[in-house]
Amino acid sequence: MMVAAKKLTYREFREMEFNDNDLFLYEILNGILVRKSAPHILHQRISQKLNRLFENYVLPKQLGEVFTAPVDVVLSEVNAPQPDLIFISTANANIIDEVEGIVNGAPDLVVEIISPSSIKRDRIEKKAIYEQFGIPEYWLIDPNNQSIEIYTLKEGKYELHAFADATEKVQSAVIAGLEVEAGAIFQ
Repeated sequence: MMVAAKKLTYREFREMEFNDNDLFLYEILNGILVRKSAPHILHQRISQKLNRLFENYVLPKQLGEVFTAPVDVVLSEVNAPQPDLIFISTANANIIDEVEGIVNGAPDLVVEIISPSSIKRDRIEKKAIYEQFGIPEYWLIDPNNQSIEIYTLKEGKYELHAFADATEKVQSAVIAGLEVEAGAIFQ
């Protein structure tokens, strides 16, 4: 006989107490508490470069806001991932909960930077969650292969919209005109 494990809710997670010396980051994926180590230096460099590229394009045009991890993106009672970067359009700004300090709903675009320990989680688990909750665009940044993959929703399923290796560029479908040269973020 199989015993069903109780799924952790986001509210239960927020009530948990962690040791002040705990250096890990946590997110909830399908009711499971996932502990992540602090990002590697290369991961941080890529994240900072992407953030600058996004903000330099989005902010002057007043298209919305860009946030970097850690920020809780509460998609449901049992799903609160912390993507590496998110974009929330001005039209969707109501999902930013200033009081709780969280994003309460689906951003317009999420980015995950793959780490050796997160390949399966980013490529399969998180991709499925983002697809399930209707996030229009999902970027996967692969430092090991120096590539960018962009997935967009088509009839509720993610399809590859663009791919670039270190010598090519990708263009967002959600942020019209935003173009990223892959090589620039891996240097």
